[in-house]
Amino acid sequence: MNQNNPAIGKGIDWVLIGLYALLVMIGLLCIFSVEYRTTDGVIESFLGFKKNYSKQLLYFMVCIAVAVFILFTDSKLFTATANISYLAGIVLILATFVLGKEIKGSKSWIPLGFINLQPVELCKIFTSLALAKYLSMPDINFKKSQSQLIAAAISFTPAVLSILQGETGLALVYFSFLIPMYREGLPPGYLITGFAMAILLIASLLFSPLTLLIAFFVLAVLFIFVSRKQMKRNKGLLGLVIGIWAFCSVFVGVVVPFTFKHVFKPYQSDRIFSMVGVDNPFADDSTTGLFNLEEQKAKQKKSAQQNYNVKQSKIAIGSGGFYGKGFLKGTQTQGDFVPEQHTDFIFTSVGENFGFWGSTLLMLLYMALIFRIINIAERQRSTFSRVYAYCVASIIFFHVVVNICVTVGLAPVIGITLPLLSYGGSSLLTFSTLLFILIRLDADRQMILR
Repeated sequence: MNQNNPAIGKGIDWVLIGLYALLVMIGLLCIFSVEYRTTDGVIESFLGFKKNYSKQLLYFMVCIAVAVFILFTDSKLFTATANISYLAGIVLILATFVLGKEIKGSKSWIPLGFINLQPVELCKIFTSLALAKYLSMPDINFKKSQSQLIAAAISFTPAVLSILQGETGLALVYFSFLIPMYREGLPPGYLITGFAMAILLIASLLFSPLTLLIAFFVLAVLFIFVSRKQMKRNKGLLGLVIGIWAFCSVFVGVVVPFTFKHVFKPYQSDRIFSMVGVDNPFADDSTTGLFNLEEQKAKQKKSAQQNYNVKQSKIAIGSGGFYGKGFLKGTQTQGDFVPEQHTDFIFTSVGENFGFWGSTLLMLLYMALIFRIINIAERQRSTFSRVYAYCVASIIFFHVVVNICVTVGLAPVIGITLPLLSYGGSSLLTFSTLLFILIRLDADRQMILR
């Protein structure tokens, strides 16, 4: 317990706590609107803890208890146990390969009776602490490649294990740790390379590899011809152009096909290509002819099933209009048309019930939460607290952007929850713990933690 701050309210950022509580309550209302029917008794269903909204309320009570414990904890405990907790998180992820329960094709859950624990979700907390611990070490020079590689290993080891579990969506979240690393001095070239790879990936979805390879070759030749005078004066420019051409060619011709064939599962590849309205060229089809009607029907049915979630999501959001249909009056929601609406597609209930204004207000609340965390980060004296705060802001930002993009069809369905709103004990506990550790660290912001 924290003996230096006996009063729990001392130094606590109540604005951040208020935003947290408001978002959780909105989440409870959204889950309630998805599952409640007029034949259900409100009080009885809440007290029975059989409905998802009543279970979420129970999880919230557990999170409150955890939050109070964290607020009474000495901040130095988080620095002292950062590496141990990270190793424990990795061990928990490895344990899922033996003890794990497969849910929706992903063996990333450990059943505990009253809750299914997802270690890769909780490991976001441990990774944030471990990365903050490493970058706050006094002898670390983050401009050196060795330090950057160690930080990358800390950040992406859970992501690799998550991919092996079949949980690609959560693995992508760990790329959000690039933002705090950039804040602490990671060269911008890494981010530029990352954006370039993202653009190349999108181009690979729209055009065939052969078309792109020809385009890269033509562009390289044209650039060399136009810049031939500069290249005579600067010999390194030619090597740079050839290097970029080679990188783009290998990425499109080797990396992308290998990833879609051997890393992503077939349904994941199909979802990504269906997002841009094209057939998956890397699918292993046992075609018997171009005019096989049965085969074409089967393909169309498969494509329709993959797009069903997003189509119903768009219908639900669009039907809300500007003002919304009103709480518990959404026809799509009440008719159970949107699959997974209480978890990954919870944003659709906001769009249908409260319309454009309600959706905008929710996004403004998330922006307020993220900017408040950034403000807290910049007022820290301790590098540990600053890095950890940026980790929290980056994780929440990534979750919000990707989840909303999925629900409106701008990103493939990858199973990422909406922070504090989506149903799930592991998700709510993770985000609650992330935020309240930050609140505890901020309360001791005058201390130098390492």
